[in-house]
Amino acid sequence: MKWLCVVSMLSGLAISPAFAQETPIAQGIHAQQRDVFVSNLMKQMTLEEKIGQLRLISVGPDNPKEAIRDGISKGQIGAIFNTVTRPDIRAMQDQAMQLSRLKIPLFFAYDVVHGQRTVFPISLGLAASFDLEAIALSGRVAAQEASDDGLNMTFAPMVDITRDPRWGRVSEGFGEDTWLVSKIAKVMVDAYQNGDPSKPGSVMASVKHFALYGATEGGRDYNTVDMSPLRMHQDYLPPYKAAVDAGSGGVMVSLNSINGIPATANPWLLKELLRDQWGFKGITISDHGAIKELIKHGVAEDARDAVRLAITSGVDMSMSDEYYDKYLPGLVKDGLVSESEIDRACRDVLNTKYDMGLFKDPYTHLGPVGSDPQDTNAESRLHRAEARVVARKTLVLLKNDKHTLPLSKQATIALVGPMADSQRDVMGSWSAAGVAKQSVTLREGLERAVGDKAQILYAKGANVTQDKSIIDYLNEYEPAVAFDTRPPQQMIDEAVQAANKADVVVAVVGESQGMAHEASSRADITIPQSQRDLIAALKATGKPLVLVLMNGRPLALSWESQQADAMLETWYSGTEGGNAVADVLFGDYNPSGKLPMTFPRSVGQIPLYYNHLNTGRPFGKENPGKYTSRYFDSPNGPLYPFGYGLSYTTFSLSGLTLSSPSLARNGKITASVTLKNTGKYDGAAVVQLYLQDVTASVSRPVKELRNFKKVMLKAGQSQRVELPVTEDDLKFYNASLKWGAEPGKFNVFVGLDSDNVQAQSFTLK
Repeated sequence: MKWLCVVSMLSGLAISPAFAQETPIAQGIHAQQRDVFVSNLMKQMTLEEKIGQLRLISVGPDNPKEAIRDGISKGQIGAIFNTVTRPDIRAMQDQAMQLSRLKIPLFFAYDVVHGQRTVFPISLGLAASFDLEAIALSGRVAAQEASDDGLNMTFAPMVDITRDPRWGRVSEGFGEDTWLVSKIAKVMVDAYQNGDPSKPGSVMASVKHFALYGATEGGRDYNTVDMSPLRMHQDYLPPYKAAVDAGSGGVMVSLNSINGIPATANPWLLKELLRDQWGFKGITISDHGAIKELIKHGVAEDARDAVRLAITSGVDMSMSDEYYDKYLPGLVKDGLVSESEIDRACRDVLNTKYDMGLFKDPYTHLGPVGSDPQDTNAESRLHRAEARVVARKTLVLLKNDKHTLPLSKQATIALVGPMADSQRDVMGSWSAAGVAKQSVTLREGLERAVGDKAQILYAKGANVTQDKSIIDYLNEYEPAVAFDTRPPQQMIDEAVQAANKADVVVAVVGESQGMAHEASSRADITIPQSQRDLIAALKATGKPLVLVLMNGRPLALSWESQQADAMLETWYSGTEGGNAVADVLFGDYNPSGKLPMTFPRSVGQIPLYYNHLNTGRPFGKENPGKYTSRYFDSPNGPLYPFGYGLSYTTFSLSGLTLSSPSLARNGKITASVTLKNTGKYDGAAVVQLYLQDVTASVSRPVKELRNFKKVMLKAGQSQRVELPVTEDDLKFYNASLKWGAEPGKFNVFVGLDSDNVQAQSFTLK
């Protein structure tokens, strides 16, 4: 089919060498020209105009467009977010270029996290692909569409390491593994910026949330983080640094405090670490309303004091409040903030606009007058083929007893569940400018796939939850969840009636997208009881039961895994989600996704992650012992480990060898293993390599992912897979926060997930 080869056709979406990796001479010339231009411009600016450049204003009920345009014409606004149509953006840029004194262009930003108009799977799903090319493709399409809407910056990638699935924003990130998330951070920055963020088809990245936001206590959004410097540097900071090293032009500051100091008022974080140690030259942006929140954090006396703390700590732009404009002039006049601090921040903003190409052409991403699309939401503006290709790669097969899947296209299928026909939910959280009416539900996907060959019997079966207070909470700002007022038993009876007529039951269960979102932390990560009642009733029919999961976090699925004959994790798979899931359910695509986060047996195990440190009394599966690190009332270990995912075929690994028993400094050894497709289907397997530093100056994790390779094999085919290991793979921060590799013994583990591995060892001299 045409869309199967779409990746090879996308020459226009290829990733160019990163802008930050241009030759030193080219970088130097660009920086020189920019510095001269910006210095000359700043000499003409008043203090008020410099402060105006530090304001990033949101379009919304509190800031009507008319008021914003007035502020633009007076030089009081530097950038805009939450405007995503070319006519609106053009009108605002016209205000700056025609009415403001110095005609400094605005830049326009938006949270393009997993697609702009074409919505790709949520970030956690993208990570599950273990396919960096597919992830890059999603970023390139997102950047192209965002640029085509007139945007200059995306508040992405979100690279917060998180090991607590209760946190609602798990869905926005790439999981628990520092190494994998760091790799994806670079891929996404390169994909968005594509060598030059000023070019049409590219946007500037602004990595978030700096820093440690994924480690909030209890998984509660906006909560505090208290963490040792060693863990911070070892596990949580590397993905941000990877994005900065890749050339991310922006950094969004997190809302949380770090060891008692809010990130927005943290000069160690924003000046010493980010700029002095990491060499960041771009723009720092507060999160939404974060400067105001310094008062409630208890570190600022009042609004004026909050502004003083933020600007002197290194926050360049204030997002969505009036505080900089209102208080900075007086703070400078009273000597509490130096004008050099204002100049520093203003220079960062103007440098960013220069790098965006806005001084060369303020309409660089808008095109000439008259070129705006007649229909902003036109079908022709979507990239459906790419979305479908990527989405299929993100699906994870968790269980498949008795070869329940793939389904027959000649069967009678009962399709039930509260999200089986929900266009809004399949898109997931932070779906940017995606239009729900353009997304494909699983019901639509199945019906398209079978045509008139099979019968699809649909019944909703249950609401997402019967807890009206939760429904009201989720619908507070938008009608996100439809609530069926019929009695729950009536809906279950309807679903059972459909199941009794069917050969197989497909139940779409999990969370509505609003339950896995900002401000949607959950104390209970099980599937809501209304859906569990539905599953129990469907199980009682005796028909084969396939659970299709839609969720934005790892769920506790011990009971569900016992009920289901097959279970497919689909996350929120985007605009083409229904088609992609149907491709997998019917075997037109063999699933190859792997879990980027550990799935616990119960919430009581959290935090549960594979790359934990050992203890003096480690738990052992074969000889557990009483006085070991364990729970006595629950099986230890996860329900599904990091890196886990089945296929419709089977694979074996054998003959793990190392090219040498020792690794020289600056050298390389290669782990080799034979991968064989031992089943009846062609399929792809992700061969994963983990390392363990056996004895070091600080305790090291039991294993850490350091390489992987996705290999496609025909049924019966074998291939020798080689995975190199270098000295860089062995490096870590010691107790003095020095980065390096220590000599000694290292274990190498190779497997198809993090639990089931083969082992060898070598020494570093």
